[in-house]
Amino acid sequence: MAPSATTTVTETVAPPQTLKTPGFFGAYKELAPTEYSKEAEEGKTGFEAAKYPHYLPTWNPEQKYEPLKPFQHYDHGKDGDTSYSDLLPNTSQVTDLTPTIGTEVRGVQLSFLSDAGKDQLARYVAERKVVAFRGQDFADLPISEALKFGGYFGRHHIHPTSGSPEGHPEVHLVHRGAGDKSAEAFFQARTSSVAWHSDVSYEQQPPGTTFLYILDKPETGGDTLFCNAAEAYNRLSPLFQERLHGLQATHSGIEQVAAAVAKGSIKRREPVVTAHPIVRTHPATGEKALYINPQFTRDIVGMKKEESDMLLKFLYDHIAYGADFQARVKWEEGTVVVWDNRVTQHSALVDWKTGQRRHLARITPQAERPYETPV
Repeated sequence: MAPSATTTVTETVAPPQTLKTPGFFGAYKELAPTEYSKEAEEGKTGFEAAKYPHYLPTWNPEQKYEPLKPFQHYDHGKDGDTSYSDLLPNTSQVTDLTPTIGTEVRGVQLSFLSDAGKDQLARYVAERKVVAFRGQDFADLPISEALKFGGYFGRHHIHPTSGSPEGHPEVHLVHRGAGDKSAEAFFQARTSSVAWHSDVSYEQQPPGTTFLYILDKPETGGDTLFCNAAEAYNRLSPLFQERLHGLQATHSGIEQVAAAVAKGSIKRREPVVTAHPIVRTHPATGEKALYINPQFTRDIVGMKKEESDMLLKFLYDHIAYGADFQARVKWEEGTVVVWDNRVTQHSALVDWKTGQRRHLARITPQAERPYETPV
C-alpha cells in the first residue's frame, strides 16, 4: 500500500500554494477546484452536508513517488464466458442505451461477483464499452474493500495531482463542492465544457477496465458523455485506416501537472511523455480502436507539425461529432459506471448552476502497454 495521506481538513481545504496563476486544463479532473469550504461540506451554508465526508479530497505534499515501473498485465476479459451467466442472471434488467455503446444494468451487485463474474464483467464492458450498474453498494463499502475489488483488474494507478481520500491515494476524486461557482469564470473564456479524453493516456500502461461511482450529485446535470473509439475507427475508409496503421503519437502529462501546480496542487510524480500507436488493439476482443485525444495527445511521430495537426484535428473532430457512436450516462444514487479506457473516450459536463455538490470516486486499474496487431 502506498503511504497514507496526512493532510488535515481545515476551514478551507487546499494544497500548499506554489503559483498564483489560475489555470484551466480541459479534462474535467483539472476543472474541479483544489479547495472547498468545510462549512459547506458540513451543511452549514444552506446546502446539504456531504453524504460521504471520508471521501472528501485531501492533498498530501509528502506523497512523492518514483516513476511507474512496467508490470506484466493479464486481461481477465480473455477468460470471460460470453454467455455472461455469472454476471447477468435471469433476474437482471439489461437495457442498451445505443446499438454500439452503452448499457444500463439493474439487479446485479458488483461487490458480490465471483472471479468468473469479474472475468465476464471485463469482457462485457470491453464489448459494450461503458456500462452503468444501478443500485450498487460501492460507496458504502470500506474504501479498502472497493480497492480490493478494483485491484482484480490491474495495478492501481495513483494520479499525479488529484485529490484523494485521506490514506487512499489510489482513489481519484472528482469533486465540485457545494456552493462552488468556479465554472462561471471558466465559461467567460470557453463556450463549452466538453473535453473528450482517455484517462492518463500519457502513462506507459494506461488504464483498462475503469470504475467511477457516485457519492453526491446535483438534482440534474453533470452527466458524462462516452464515445466508442472502436466504432470511430470502423467508420473510416479502408484507405484511411491503412494510412493510420503503424503511426504513433506522443501523449504528454506535462501540461496537466503544470495546470494543477499553477492552481496550488501537489505533484506526486514527475510528468512523462509517451508514444503510443494511433490505432491500438484490444487484448480480449481483438478490436482496433483510435487511441488519440485532444487533452493529452501532442503530435504524430515522424510528421511535420502542419501534417500532424491536420490529421489529428480530423480524428478529434470525427470523434467529437460522432453522436451516432456516443452515449450519455445520467447519474443516479448508487450508480457505478464501468468503462474500458482502451476503446472509449469520455467527457464530463459542467452544465448545472445550482451550486449543488458533484462528488465521485474513480478506481483506475492499469492495463497493458498499447499495441497494434498487424493487419
